[in-house]
Amino acid sequence: MRFQVPQFIEVEDKIFGPFTFKQFIYIAGGIGVAVVLFTFLPKFIAILIALPILILAAALAFYKVNDKPFINMVEAFVKYTLTNKLYIWKKAPPTPVSSGVPKEEKQIEQIYVPKLSDSKLKELTWSLDIKENQNPVTEEKFK
Repeated sequence: MRFQVPQFIEVEDKIFGPFTFKQFIYIAGGIGVAVVLFTFLPKFIAILIALPILILAAALAFYKVNDKPFINMVEAFVKYTLTNKLYIWKKAPPTPVSSGVPKEEKQIEQIYVPKLSDSKLKELTWSLDIKENQNPVTEEKFK
């Protein structure tokens, strides 16, 4: 039994003439806002306000940036402008603030590490000696 695999799934369907549903909504919204502006405002002011709105509606409907819709660019712009930003230039390590009271300095215990020898047997015996000194095991524990 053979099934037909759908093709052109990335292409949106044309619903309103040559326009997709999204394109139609963007264009109809831009024209609707322009009509409202022309009815309530003087023509000169309405043109100044409606022209950028119509250009934005046309860009949302038809303009693509790197084969992605323009609405993605608008969304990224809004997110960038509204989120917090952290600017770091030549980050310096924080300097400790002294309170005037000297702190007790802890002495660091230094462990003697012998140089590596050529003999693996000596290294093995040395490592076993170190383990015995770190964890002393007495015979009383096993009785």
